[in-house]
This record gives sequence, structure tokens and C-alpha cells, in this order.
Amino acid sequence: MREKVSLVCTECESRNYNATKKSTDSVRLEVRKFCPKCGKYTLHKEGK
Repeated sequence: MREKVSLVCTECESRNYNATKKSTDSVRLEVRKFCPKCGKYTLHKEGK
């Protein structure tokens, strides 16, 4: 089973993207993605 998670920008704290991950995976997602609010590529972490 996969669970939905939202990705939060580490600079401006806006929730820009949704992703899915395995529910058995205990590691939090960290991905470099484009933030439209900041206007640049930033690190996005899995939100609560």
C-alpha cells in the first residue's frame, strides 16, 4: 500500500507538490524541486 505525502519547501515553507511512498518506508522524502514561490530549485522535504 502507498500513502500520499506533501512536499514542503525548506526556504519558504509552502506546500508545492504531492507524492506517494511505500507505507513501510520509514525514511522521510527529500527531493530538489522547483519552487514557484521562490522562483528557484530548492530542497523539498516530506511534510506532516
